[in-house]
Amino acid sequence: MDYHGIGFADILGIIGAALYLGTYATKTMVPLRIMGIASNFFLVGYAFLHSSFPTFFLYLVLIPLNSLRLYQMLDLIKKVEAAAGGDLNMDWLKPYMHKRACKAGEVLFRKGDQANEMFYTARGRFRLIESGIEIPPGRVVGELGLLSPGNQRTQSLECVEAGEIMSIGYEKVKELYYQNPRFGFFFLRLTSERLMQNIGRLEQELARR
Repeated sequence: MDYHGIGFADILGIIGAALYLGTYATKTMVPLRIMGIASNFFLVGYAFLHSSFPTFFLYLVLIPLNSLRLYQMLDLIKKVEAAAGGDLNMDWLKPYMHKRACKAGEVLFRKGDQANEMFYTARGRFRLIESGIEIPPGRVVGELGLLSPGNQRTQSLECVEAGEIMSIGYEKVKELYYQNPRFGFFFLRLTSERLMQNIGRLEQELARR
């Protein structure tokens, strides 16, 4: 099939190349992955019709790889939206976190320290020293350092009962934000609601005392 000297395979290649160039113009990860998948389909056809099998297999492998990354990002957005509108459960962050054991009496960070990561309490009991607020399993702590001036810790965190804690660096949180601004919006919403919860618990504790 020929159109003004340009074959069908060449048309596929031109469309694929145009879509591939388009990925460089996208600012967020979801449209980039979608455009990348579409580009791979056209380039697979181009490479096959030109019997360029190394190139054919390269783009063939990129289709499921880009599809997997797209699914992971869409799944992350779905879980963040559910968390923002529900119970503030932040289990969706676990795949991006590193775990380690904590001993009773261990101080994970102190007020005024430079903050570069936040934590998820997987097991055990923890306590914010200055306010006396206990942090049970399944809570995020240390996220406010990302937003505080100078990224300084606002309180100290101590392990009261031995357990396990998970951490994620602020750089990874920023990376997730830049990949998809919707993640950033819901993360800020979660952080704001978490701050209000902390203030409420502190007011209750002060009233009790």
